[in-house]
Amino acid sequence: MASISKEIVIEAGADDVWEVIGDFAAGPSRMAPGFVVDTRAEAGFRVVTFADGTVVRERCVDVDDATRRIVYSVVDGTVRPEHDNASMQVVADGERRCRLRWTRDLLPEELAAPMARAMSRGLEAVKRTLDGTGDPHPRETSSSARPSRRFG
Repeated sequence: MASISKEIVIEAGADDVWEVIGDFAAGPSRMAPGFVVDTRAEAGFRVVTFADGTVVRERCVDVDDATRRIVYSVVDGTVRPEHDNASMQVVADGERRCRLRWTRDLLPEELAAPMARAMSRGLEAVKRTLDGTGDPHPRETSSSARPSRRFG
């Protein structure tokens, strides 16, 4: 299993950013317009269409307003991992600054590199949309994609 973890700083209040990130039904279109071209909600699922033609069906696992964390899983579409579990969490870093942490566990491991690239492009779009500085080129504060250790 591969684990991907990325984090960026957004120059906006955590509550304002969470209002968009935590919107399971429409969040992708709101946070990354242009990168995401359509989002449709379907009773506990959403179908997200990306500008490159990729379409995924995602299941909502959890939305936790208290911790500003959303968890979801790709279950169908043009990308069909054997296993996918992703979370996005907004963490306050001052009154008008926050960090967005995006993590994903994924099988097969061969999907890790293309998924990590897509997540980086997605974070660029999120930064352009939500960041109060207008800086279109976010600097990821951390990024990793690695195979997880297997026990057995």
